[in-house]
Amino acid sequence: MRLSGTDHRPNSDLAIRVEGLTKSYKDVHALRGIDFQVPSGTVFGLLGPNGAGKTTAVRILATILRPDGGRAEVMGYDVVHQAAEARFQIGLAGQSAAVDVNLTGRENLSLIGRLAQMPRRQVAPRAAELLERFALTSAADRPVRTFSGGMRRRLDVAAALVHRPPVLFLDEPTTGLDIQSRTELWAVIRELVADGATVLLTTQYLEEADRLADRIAVVDRGRIVANDTAAELKAQLANTVIEIGMESEEASRRAEGLLAGVSVDRPEREGVLVRLLSSDGPRVLIDALRTLDAESLTPATLTVREPTLDDAFLALTGNRCVDCGLEEEESTSEPAGEQVNA
Repeated sequence: MRLSGTDHRPNSDLAIRVEGLTKSYKDVHALRGIDFQVPSGTVFGLLGPNGAGKTTAVRILATILRPDGGRAEVMGYDVVHQAAEARFQIGLAGQSAAVDVNLTGRENLSLIGRLAQMPRRQVAPRAAELLERFALTSAADRPVRTFSGGMRRRLDVAAALVHRPPVLFLDEPTTGLDIQSRTELWAVIRELVADGATVLLTTQYLEEADRLADRIAVVDRGRIVANDTAAELKAQLANTVIEIGMESEEASRRAEGLLAGVSVDRPEREGVLVRLLSSDGPRVLIDALRTLDAESLTPATLTVREPTLDDAFLALTGNRCVDCGLEEEESTSEPAGEQVNA
């Protein structure tokens, strides 16, 4: 069955279409009717706090889980009723490397090529091509257990690309990697998109989404609460962020109460830090310092800056995405073995 009862054929304009997708695990509502579209040749970021529904959405799109309601297509194929066809359009790199550590890098890619039913004569050249592209040629014939974390993640992404899928799902692809390894993987993702691939990315790193994603959907409690570019999400906030660091949490609590009337938006407190958002930054800064000085409170630190994607995320969800990680509610509540049958 196709979406809306029409004959949607694979097209180059829209890689992913999601309409009213729902999924529950007993009493946990992982998805409460989400909608989004991803144009071909773009990076779409899916952000949200723990248990927000990000990984559930990816598993449904990858045909691993069956949704309770709603519909979804990948390259025009319905992920439930045309799961077999949809799988040939998809590459998936999950939250942890799925390669066999006892095989070499080359053997892993060759095995995946055979499982993907590629013509035998194409398997070895494709493996060699990917090993070179991901800077793994020198280690190609070593067991994967000898690879560094960054090398394993690059191999995992390479494995997802063996059969040349037009759509790639990257679920927390750089979690646990050092800065250099993350930067190298970001460069690879940019190259893939430049070559025409479409990437759906879930991440706990807001910098990653800010740098890579053409558009970002913020998921909170199973609903999409924002869907826009990173620039527009930041622009929705006041244009000045004032951060006042106090000597102690007791002082920051006092400062929070005193500064409640200084700005239109109520101050936010995080440990010893008090944060003010304002479209009238200079006036609010002067008023805030005068108010604290009148009560003999002296800031330990003072920062005035532009809003970040982290600020936008906090305003939308009440959580800082730096706390995001594995989706605990989803992973613990998910029934074992539930899959979509082709």
